[in-house]
Amino acid sequence: MATTPLCTDRPRERLFQVGVSALSTHELLTLLISSGTQRHSASHIAHDILQRFTSLADLASRDVVELMSIHGMGTAKATTLCAAFELARRIQAEPFSERVTVTTPAILAQLLVPRMRHLRTESFRVVLLNSANQVLRDVCVSDGSLNAVLIHPREVFRLAIAECAASIIVAHNHPSGNTEPSREDIEITNQLVEAGRIVDIRVLDHLIIAGNTYTSFVERGLM
Repeated sequence: MATTPLCTDRPRERLFQVGVSALSTHELLTLLISSGTQRHSASHIAHDILQRFTSLADLASRDVVELMSIHGMGTAKATTLCAAFELARRIQAEPFSERVTVTTPAILAQLLVPRMRHLRTESFRVVLLNSANQVLRDVCVSDGSLNAVLIHPREVFRLAIAECAASIIVAHNHPSGNTEPSREDIEITNQLVEAGRIVDIRVLDHLIIAGNTYTSFVERGLM
Protein backbone atom coordinates (compact mmCIF):
# COMPACT_ATOMS: atom_id res chain seq x y z
CA MET A 1 0.00 0.00 0.00
CA ALA A 2 1.36 3.44 -0.91
CA THR A 3 2.53 5.64 1.89
CA THR A 4 -0.05 8.24 2.89
CA PRO A 5 1.53 11.69 3.17
CA LEU A 6 1.19 13.46 6.49
CA CYS A 7 -0.89 16.63 6.65
CA THR A 8 1.05 19.84 6.28
CA ASP A 9 -1.94 22.05 7.10
CA ARG A 10 -4.39 21.87 9.97
CA PRO A 11 -7.35 19.78 8.71
CA ARG A 12 -9.86 21.80 10.73
CA GLU A 13 -8.70 25.03 9.11
CA ARG A 14 -8.66 23.43 5.64
CA LEU A 15 -12.21 22.19 6.15
CA PHE A 16 -13.39 25.78 6.59
CA GLN A 17 -11.20 27.04 3.74
CA VAL A 18 -11.90 24.46 1.03
CA GLY A 19 -14.85 22.38 2.30
CA VAL A 20 -15.07 18.89 3.74
CA SER A 21 -15.17 17.17 0.34
CA ALA A 22 -11.68 18.49 -0.48
CA LEU A 23 -10.11 16.87 2.57
CA SER A 24 -8.17 13.64 2.17
CA THR A 25 -9.10 10.45 4.03
CA HIS A 26 -6.05 11.03 6.19
CA GLU A 27 -7.25 14.51 7.14
CA LEU A 28 -10.78 13.29 7.88
CA LEU A 29 -9.40 10.59 10.16
CA THR A 30 -7.23 13.18 11.88
CA LEU A 31 -10.34 15.25 12.63
CA LEU A 32 -12.18 12.22 14.01
CA ILE A 33 -9.26 11.20 16.21
CA SER A 34 -9.08 14.83 17.40
CA SER A 35 -6.04 14.63 19.71
CA GLY A 36 -2.80 12.74 19.84
CA THR A 37 -0.60 11.32 22.58
CA GLN A 38 2.62 12.52 24.14
CA ARG A 39 4.63 10.70 21.46
CA HIS A 40 2.30 10.84 18.45
CA SER A 41 0.10 13.58 17.01
CA ALA A 42 -3.40 12.84 15.74
CA SER A 43 -2.01 13.11 12.22
CA HIS A 44 0.62 10.44 12.92
CA ILE A 45 -2.00 8.11 14.39
CA ALA A 46 -4.21 8.59 11.31
CA HIS A 47 -1.19 7.79 9.14
CA ASP A 48 -0.56 4.56 11.07
CA ILE A 49 -4.21 3.53 10.75
CA LEU A 50 -4.20 3.96 6.98
CA GLN A 51 -0.98 1.96 6.73
CA ARG A 52 -2.43 -0.85 8.84
CA PHE A 53 -5.61 -1.42 6.83
CA THR A 54 -5.87 -2.02 3.11
CA SER A 55 -8.76 0.37 2.48
CA LEU A 56 -11.21 2.67 4.22
CA ALA A 57 -13.90 -0.01 3.83
CA ASP A 58 -11.58 -2.47 5.57
CA LEU A 59 -11.06 -0.02 8.41
CA ALA A 60 -14.80 0.60 8.74
CA SER A 61 -15.50 -3.12 9.19
CA ARG A 62 -13.16 -3.48 12.20
CA ASP A 63 -14.44 -3.66 15.76
CA VAL A 64 -13.36 -1.48 18.67
CA VAL A 65 -10.88 -4.05 20.01
CA GLU A 66 -9.01 -4.20 16.69
CA LEU A 67 -8.82 -0.42 16.52
CA MET A 68 -7.50 -0.20 20.08
CA SER A 69 -4.59 -2.47 19.11
CA ILE A 70 -3.09 0.40 17.09
CA HIS A 71 -0.46 2.37 19.00
CA GLY A 72 -1.98 5.63 20.23
CA MET A 73 -5.58 4.46 19.85
CA GLY A 74 -7.22 4.38 23.24
CA THR A 75 -10.82 3.61 24.13
CA ALA A 76 -12.10 7.11 23.35
CA LYS A 77 -10.56 7.32 19.87
CA ALA A 78 -11.54 3.77 18.93
CA THR A 79 -15.16 4.22 20.01
CA THR A 80 -15.34 7.56 18.16
CA LEU A 81 -14.26 5.88 14.92
CA CYS A 82 -16.64 2.95 15.39
CA ALA A 83 -19.55 5.29 16.05
CA ALA A 84 -18.69 7.48 13.03
CA PHE A 85 -18.55 4.51 10.66
CA GLU A 86 -21.80 3.07 12.02
CA LEU A 87 -23.56 6.41 11.53
CA ALA A 88 -22.28 6.52 7.94
CA ARG A 89 -23.63 3.00 7.32
CA ARG A 90 -27.04 3.95 8.69
CA ILE A 91 -27.22 7.07 6.54
CA GLN A 92 -26.26 5.09 3.44
CA ALA A 93 -28.84 2.43 4.25
CA GLU A 94 -31.68 4.89 4.82
CA PRO A 95 -34.55 3.67 2.60
CA PHE A 96 -35.37 6.06 -0.24
CA SER A 97 -39.07 5.76 0.54
CA GLU A 98 -38.60 7.01 4.13
CA ARG A 99 -37.53 10.48 3.06
CA VAL A 100 -40.08 13.22 3.66
CA THR A 101 -42.01 14.06 0.48
CA VAL A 102 -43.16 17.67 0.36
CA THR A 103 -46.57 17.96 -1.31
CA THR A 104 -47.96 20.85 0.76
CA PRO A 105 -46.48 23.70 2.82
CA ALA A 106 -47.99 22.09 5.94
CA ILE A 107 -45.78 19.00 5.54
CA LEU A 108 -42.63 21.10 5.50
CA ALA A 109 -43.92 23.19 8.39
CA GLN A 110 -44.28 19.99 10.45
CA LEU A 111 -40.58 19.40 9.86
CA LEU A 112 -39.33 22.94 10.51
CA VAL A 113 -41.64 24.54 13.07
CA PRO A 114 -40.51 22.39 16.04
CA ARG A 115 -36.87 23.25 15.29
CA MET A 116 -37.31 26.96 14.63
CA ARG A 117 -40.17 28.18 16.82
CA HIS A 118 -38.04 28.82 19.93
CA LEU A 119 -35.11 30.55 18.21
CA ARG A 120 -34.30 33.98 19.65
CA THR A 121 -32.31 35.04 16.59
CA GLU A 122 -33.27 35.06 12.93
CA SER A 123 -32.21 31.95 11.04
CA PHE A 124 -32.43 31.31 7.29
CA ARG A 125 -32.58 27.69 6.09
CA VAL A 126 -32.55 26.12 2.65
CA VAL A 127 -34.38 22.82 2.16
CA LEU A 128 -32.93 20.79 -0.73
CA LEU A 129 -35.27 18.45 -2.63
CA ASN A 130 -34.76 15.83 -5.32
CA SER A 131 -36.84 15.44 -8.48
CA ALA A 132 -39.50 13.52 -6.51
CA ASN A 133 -39.87 16.46 -4.07
CA GLN A 134 -38.25 14.40 -1.32
CA VAL A 135 -36.13 16.23 1.25
CA LEU A 136 -32.43 15.55 0.79
CA ARG A 137 -31.44 17.75 3.72
CA ASP A 138 -31.81 21.29 5.01
CA VAL A 139 -28.99 23.70 5.68
CA CYS A 140 -28.69 26.85 7.77
CA VAL A 141 -27.30 29.57 5.51
CA SER A 142 -27.40 32.48 7.93
CA ASP A 143 -28.07 32.79 11.63
CA GLY A 144 -27.81 35.24 14.47
CA SER A 145 -28.81 38.58 12.99
CA LEU A 146 -32.12 40.34 12.55
CA ASN A 147 -31.01 40.87 8.95
CA ALA A 148 -30.09 37.22 8.42
CA VAL A 149 -32.75 36.90 5.73
CA LEU A 150 -30.87 39.39 3.57
CA ILE A 151 -28.65 36.67 2.10
CA HIS A 152 -27.22 36.51 -1.42
CA PRO A 153 -28.66 33.95 -3.89
CA ARG A 154 -25.18 32.54 -4.56
CA GLU A 155 -25.05 31.27 -0.94
CA VAL A 156 -28.29 29.39 -1.52
CA PHE A 157 -27.65 27.92 -4.96
CA ARG A 158 -24.04 26.96 -4.24
CA LEU A 159 -25.47 24.40 -1.82
CA ALA A 160 -28.23 23.31 -4.19
CA ILE A 161 -25.82 22.77 -7.08
CA ALA A 162 -23.35 20.85 -4.89
CA GLU A 163 -26.15 18.51 -3.75
CA CYS A 164 -27.66 18.15 -7.27
CA ALA A 165 -31.00 19.39 -5.91
CA ALA A 166 -33.86 19.65 -8.39
CA SER A 167 -35.63 22.30 -6.33
CA ILE A 168 -35.43 24.16 -3.03
CA ILE A 169 -37.72 25.64 -0.42
CA VAL A 170 -36.42 28.45 1.75
CA ALA A 171 -37.54 29.21 5.28
CA HIS A 172 -36.71 31.69 8.00
CA ASN A 173 -38.13 32.56 11.38
CA HIS A 174 -39.50 35.77 12.84
CA PRO A 175 -38.55 35.80 16.54
CA SER A 176 -41.09 38.60 17.04
CA GLY A 177 -43.94 36.17 16.32
CA ASN A 178 -45.19 38.25 13.40
CA THR A 179 -45.98 36.05 10.40
CA GLU A 180 -46.36 38.91 7.93
CA PRO A 181 -43.68 38.98 5.19
CA SER A 182 -41.62 42.17 5.14
CA ARG A 183 -40.62 44.07 2.01
CA GLU A 184 -37.14 42.55 2.34
CA ASP A 185 -38.64 39.04 2.61
CA ILE A 186 -40.51 39.54 -0.66
CA GLU A 187 -37.50 41.06 -2.42
CA ILE A 188 -35.10 38.24 -1.51
CA THR A 189 -37.72 35.66 -2.55
CA ASN A 190 -38.06 37.29 -5.97
CA GLN A 191 -34.26 37.34 -6.31
CA LEU A 192 -34.06 33.64 -5.47
CA VAL A 193 -36.80 32.74 -7.95
CA GLU A 194 -35.00 34.62 -10.74
CA ALA A 195 -31.63 33.08 -9.84
CA GLY A 196 -33.27 29.65 -9.76
CA ARG A 197 -34.52 30.08 -13.31
CA ILE A 198 -30.98 30.81 -14.45
CA VAL A 199 -29.46 27.69 -12.85
CA ASP A 200 -32.58 25.55 -13.53
CA ILE A 201 -33.34 24.89 -9.86
CA ARG A 202 -36.92 25.77 -8.92
CA VAL A 203 -37.78 27.70 -5.78
CA LEU A 204 -41.02 26.05 -4.67
CA ASP A 205 -41.92 28.16 -1.63
CA HIS A 206 -40.73 30.44 1.16
CA LEU A 207 -41.97 29.76 4.68
CA ILE A 208 -41.90 32.24 7.55
CA ILE A 209 -41.94 30.48 10.92
CA ALA A 210 -43.34 32.50 13.82
CA GLY A 211 -43.85 30.51 17.00
CA ASN A 212 -46.18 27.62 16.24
CA THR A 213 -47.57 29.25 13.12
CA TYR A 214 -46.20 29.82 9.64
CA THR A 215 -46.84 31.74 6.44
CA SER A 216 -46.39 30.19 3.00
CA PHE A 217 -45.57 32.57 0.16
CA VAL A 218 -47.27 30.19 -2.29
CA GLU A 219 -50.47 30.04 -0.26
CA ARG A 220 -50.44 33.82 0.07
CA GLY A 221 -49.97 34.23 -3.69
CA LEU A 222 -46.65 36.04 -3.23
CA MET A 223 -44.71 33.86 -5.69
